[in-house]
Amino acid sequence: MEQEKIFDDISNLPPEAQRQVVDFIAFLRTRYKESEQERQTKRTSLVNEPFIGIWKDREDMSNSSKWLRNVRKDEWGATS
Repeated sequence: MEQEKIFDDISNLPPEAQRQVVDFIAFLRTRYKESEQERQTKRTSLVNEPFIGIWKDREDMSNSSKWLRNVRKDEWGATS
C-alpha cells in the first residue's frame, strides 16, 4: 500500500476516527516493541545452562548417532 494513499484515506476520515488511527498506531508500536524485546531476551546463551555437558563424561555416548542406533535396536528391534 502506498503511503500517499494511506495518508489520503486517514485525512478523509472524521477527526474522531483519525484519533483512533493514531491510538491504534501507538498500540502497534508498543506491541511490536515488546515483541522485539521478548525475542532479544529469548536469545540467551546456552553456555551457562545446567543441562549443557551433562553427558560429556559418558563413554557410551561419544558417538551419539551410534548410541541412538543401538538404543533403537534394543527397544524397537530396528536394524540399520
